[in-house]
Amino acid sequence: MNDAELIAQFRAGQIAAFNTLVKRWECPIYNFVLRYVGNRDDARDLCQQTFIRAYKNMRRLRDPDKFTSWIYQIALNACRDAGRRRSLISLDTLDTPIADTTNPPDAMVHEQSVRDLLNRALQNLPEEQRVVIIMKEYQGLKFTEIAETLKVPINTVKSRMYYGLSALKKIFDRWHISEDMVRYEL
Repeated sequence: MNDAELIAQFRAGQIAAFNTLVKRWECPIYNFVLRYVGNRDDARDLCQQTFIRAYKNMRRLRDPDKFTSWIYQIALNACRDAGRRRSLISLDTLDTPIADTTNPPDAMVHEQSVRDLLNRALQNLPEEQRVVIIMKEYQGLKFTEIAETLKVPINTVKSRMYYGLSALKKIFDRWHISEDMVRYEL
């Protein structure tokens, strides 16, 4: 059963249909939020807030076929709201290099460390670039879906992707991290 059919069932009063939607989307939304905020506890809370908002506003969704962009927009808004309420990023650590340049990082860093480096680098990007990279590279959304979610032209999404990836490369260069080390994570 697809999302639109589940939405129709939920609107008809079948609460179990919403539970199915939550089970289907819980992992992708959690992963998106986690990449955005960089903190597991905050990500769990924001994921829960996303589904609460979706539950309360499901009847307002005009086109059930656009559920993907709608749920990501709710998650993004929850992240932005949380960011306004409190700082989710420690600004004093943003420009601190990660690796000790006296030891080659390729020999020291394992898979989890690479993920941590990448998450930290993502937090250094402007929000508009970070969101596009997360949606495209981690969530697997198409450029058209991202443009729809963010309510911007598709070429804007593509340029944000380009500039975001360029900025990530500069961050890794500044940290003396080889691009090959993190490429497989993107």
